[in-house]
Amino acid sequence: MEGESADNATLFPATVGEKLRAAREAQKLELSEVASRTRIPQRHLEAIENGTYIGLPSITYTMGFAKAYARAVGADEVAIGRQLREELGDQPERPAPPPAYDFDERSRVPSRSIAWVGAVVAILVLIGVGLWYGTDWFRGTAPSDEPVAIENVGDGGNASAAAPTPAPIAGGQVTLVATDTVWLRISDASGKRLFEKEMAAGERYDVPAAADRPRIRTGRPDRLQVLVNGSNVAPLGTGDETVEADISAAALQARGAQSGAPATPSAAPGQVPAGNTTAIP
Repeated sequence: MEGESADNATLFPATVGEKLRAAREAQKLELSEVASRTRIPQRHLEAIENGTYIGLPSITYTMGFAKAYARAVGADEVAIGRQLREELGDQPERPAPPPAYDFDERSRVPSRSIAWVGAVVAILVLIGVGLWYGTDWFRGTAPSDEPVAIENVGDGGNASAAAPTPAPIAGGQVTLVATDTVWLRISDASGKRLFEKEMAAGERYDVPAAADRPRIRTGRPDRLQVLVNGSNVAPLGTGDETVEADISAAALQARGAQSGAPATPSAAPGQVPAGNTTAIP
């Protein structure tokens, strides 16, 4: 008799769990396959089939799980939900804990393409930070229009101390040394910018020897010491106005030749400067 009762329960399902099991078996599905389709833990599906709802998180979750089960096996989810509500009856609602879905841990790992994109973005960010803080490519500075006070420093308090005497030079490396804060821009004959910066006192810049007719633009040429092969040449200007000049070694030599003999300390009245055969009146 007990065997007949079990067979009748299968042939004529009465409870929600029996109906869902019968629909699953009609489609020849394993319970694990339904769990994979619905993303519901298999133990919860077993509890629904066996009618042991007390082990499920809450009535709300039980209803949701049963309807999802019904959709997965092609049963009428509306009828299943209505019957399940009747079966649950007056069972008190329990606070619903977070559902413990049996997700595959591998699904949480980002895909290889996303990982590559992230790595490339991180490398580009690092390169950008290095260029920003390590170079002046993105931080061009403009010349300041405000006058800057220059402290006259003389030997032993003598304000009329002689300036460094330019020495004769023979083409080569041109070097610019800032004697105070000064803005300048260096470009070649094609207009390509080679250097642009507000230099601090003591800072120096070597003009590339291979540059094609390099030119300088600055508003304070008096704050620049010009060297060719380490030897001083005449200043580019007095600082009263912005200058733009050719600063190749050949141009500096030619400019020095046109300006006359190298500067020397002033001669006393009646003396004849060295190399000059004409007496001063």
